[in-house]
Amino acid sequence: MIDWIKNQVRKGNYQLKVHAIERASLRGIDPLDVKEALLNGRIIETYPRDARGESCLVYGTNKDGKHIHVVCGIAYDTLWIITVYEPDPEEWIDAVERRRKQ
Repeated sequence: MIDWIKNQVRKGNYQLKVHAIERASLRGIDPLDVKEALLNGRIIETYPRDARGESCLVYGTNKDGKHIHVVCGIAYDTLWIITVYEPDPEEWIDAVERRRKQ
């Protein structure tokens, strides 16, 4: 699936949901950072039964090495960016391994 995601980004066949745009703005993440993270990223979690449809969490970095998480979904052969954020150390051991809930 990551190859499909990267191909859609290269073709420009992706859309940022309003939520993703708002969150990226609030979190100081440029849309170009999101694109870069998807192009060099990897899937670290999948959500096949998500209420919004099948989705996944992609981890990647921007050109400066900033860790970025991107939640992606697929609808009508288009890649949808649902939300973006920097991994919170309180929730993540490192950028790719989630802390266990206590």
